Amino acid sequence: MAQITAALVKDLRKKTGAGMMDAKKALVENEGNVEAAIDWLRAKGLSKAAKKADRVAADGLVAAVVSADKKTGVLVELNAETDFVARNEGFQKSLVGFAEAALTTDGTSEALLAAPAVEGEGTISDQITRLIATIGENITLRRVEKLESPEGVVTNYIHGAAADGLGRIGVLVALKGEASADELAEAGRKVAMHIAATSPAAATTDELDPELVAREKQVLTEQARESGKPDNVIEKMIVGRLQKFYKEVVLVEQQFVMNPDETVAQFLTSQKAELVGFKRVTLGEGIEKEESDFAAEVAAATKG
Repeated sequence: MAQITAALVKDLRKKTGAGMMDAKKALVENEGNVEAAIDWLRAKGLSKAAKKADRVAADGLVAAVVSADKKTGVLVELNAETDFVARNEGFQKSLVGFAEAALTTDGTSEALLAAPAVEGEGTISDQITRLIATIGENITLRRVEKLESPEGVVTNYIHGAAADGLGRIGVLVALKGEASADELAEAGRKVAMHIAATSPAAATTDELDPELVAREKQVLTEQARESGKPDNVIEKMIVGRLQKFYKEVVLVEQQFVMNPDETVAQFLTSQKAELVGFKRVTLGEGIEKEESDFAAEVAAATKG
């Protein structure tokens, strides 16, 4: 029997897009013959993934899962080409499994892809390849976000839920404080709903991206100079307008959507809670579909 080397498996995976375990099995079944192994994978429908890998996957779902002790939470975004696949039971079940597995990783997509498959052999990356072959669309694990609160609790919220824990916007909120775990969880859920609605850029002013602040300050400066006022007045105008900007984009400075008479910071104080951090993932954020992808979606909708 021919020796199945790692290089041979890598070569076959590159040519077919098949998972590592599937590629190895194909080579074993065909005594190391790469061309025969390619045909074997094609016959099994496992080489389809390679043909779909360059298609834009901008739909799908976001999963939000919190550990049993409520100390850790994760958000996982799994993309597909159409929302029809997002409603597929196999797609949803796989995503929930991936999110649960992510609780034990370091919180990166690379670590999750390398983790043991939830179903079948190999890694989660291999499982996704098999899922592509079964469902018939390009599927990508795009993002993983992890949040921990060792001294408090983590709460999750899903907006636009398609199933339990699955939707189009996922939010995690970590709180600690004098309140009980249940009270912190309830306060956290309300803040998570607020975050889903307002999409703050950062938790606090200090955590804002300096480049974002610099750009905003530049715009405000140019606007102020249009007024023709002297520089000392312009400086005061900019300070005031920056404060208004912070109230719009900083979580603790924002007016709480459930009670606009108080800020999020004031709400948390009233609940004897302190913000540890938050994570927010919006499905497909930053991905632009091509015209051909919309055409494929329309075609899929008219089948049957």
